Amino acid sequence: MRPNRREILRITAASSLVQWLSGNATADGRIIYLADMHFHLFFGGTYTPEKYPLGLDMAGGQATLVAWSLVSDLLWMGPTADRHRQKKTPNPGEVYAWFQREMARIKRHVADQNLKIVINSADVDNAVHGDPHVVLATEGTYFLDDDLSRLAAAYEQGIRHLQLVHYLKNSVGDYQTEQPAYGGLTEFGKRVIVECNRLGILIDLAHCTEEAVTQALAITKAPMIWSHSSIAKTGKPHWSMVLWKARQLTLPTARKIAQKGGVVGLWALRPDVGPSAVSYAERLAEMADQLGEDHVAIGTDSHGMDNEQMLANYADVRKVIEYWQKAGMKETRIRKIAIENYARVLKEAFRLRQPA
Repeated sequence: MRPNRREILRITAASSLVQWLSGNATADGRIIYLADMHFHLFFGGTYTPEKYPLGLDMAGGQATLVAWSLVSDLLWMGPTADRHRQKKTPNPGEVYAWFQREMARIKRHVADQNLKIVINSADVDNAVHGDPHVVLATEGTYFLDDDLSRLAAAYEQGIRHLQLVHYLKNSVGDYQTEQPAYGGLTEFGKRVIVECNRLGILIDLAHCTEEAVTQALAITKAPMIWSHSSIAKTGKPHWSMVLWKARQLTLPTARKIAQKGGVVGLWALRPDVGPSAVSYAERLAEMADQLGEDHVAIGTDSHGMDNEQMLANYADVRKVIEYWQKAGMKETRIRKIAIENYARVLKEAFRLRQPA
C-alpha cells in the first residue's frame, strides 16, 4: 500500500533529523538549535500549511522552538499603499469565534507534522535540547472582547505567548501605525498584563507605542519580549511613517525591555535589515552589542511580510548561525541568541503561574 501524504511528511522529517545529527554538530558534538519568536502560516492565500508544512521547514534548519502566531485581526485588516490598516469592524464575538476555529486548525497541523506544543517549562527545556516544539501565540488580543476570563480560556487552549496589539482599534492600548488614542495602555490593558502574569503567559509588546511599552514594563512581574522588528538607527519612529519605519523601536526603549530581563527580536525584512542571511546576522549581532547578548533573539515574522523577506525558511535562518560560527563568535553567545534567550523568558513567565 502506498504511503499517504501524512506518512510521507513523517518519513521526510525523520530523514532530515538524521541529517541534523550527522552534519551540524559543533566540535563537542552538540547541535545549536533555533528558536523563532514570531512565525506565521495561514489557512488561505500563499503561505498555507499544505504548501509549507511546518515540520519539514523546522527540520530543514534545526528549528525546535517556534512561536506560531495566530493573527487575531486577520479578517478585519488589509494592506494600503504603505501599511496595513483596519478595513472593517468585527461584530461582538466574531473575533473570538475566528480565534477558536483557527486555533483548532493550527493544532491539527502541528499534530499532523508530528510536532509537540509547549505547555510547560519541561517542554521548553526539551526543545532547547532538540525535541521540536511549537509555542501557540496570538498577535493581538481582539478575541477578548473586553472579557478578561477569555485569557484563562485561551491558556487552557494552549496559548503561552500573547501579543497585546496589532492593526485594529482596540480596548487594550495604542499601536504604532495609527495616531495614539489612549496615551499608552488602557485600564483594561493593564489588567490584561496582570492576568497574563497570573496565568503564566509571556507578554509580547510588539506593535505597542513606546508609551504603552513603558507602562507595561512598570506593571509586569515577568520579563517581556518585543518579538519582531528592529532598532532604529536614526530618529524616532512615528505612526505616520512608512510601515517598517513606524514599526521600529528606539534604542532607549529597547534597553528598557532588556533592563527588565526581556528580549528583543529582529525581523527578516529586506528593506530594513538588508538582502541576505549575512546582513541579518550582522544586524542581530549589532543588536546584541547594543542590548547585551542575553536580550536579543530571532523573530523572523516569516510569511507575514509578503515578498519583502530575505529568509525564506529555517534552512536560510541556519545560514545565520553558520555565518557567526565562521566569523568566530563564541558558541555560548550564539546559543543564547539562537534559542536560549527566548526559552528563558518563556520559562520565567511560566513560573509566575498561580492557581485560580
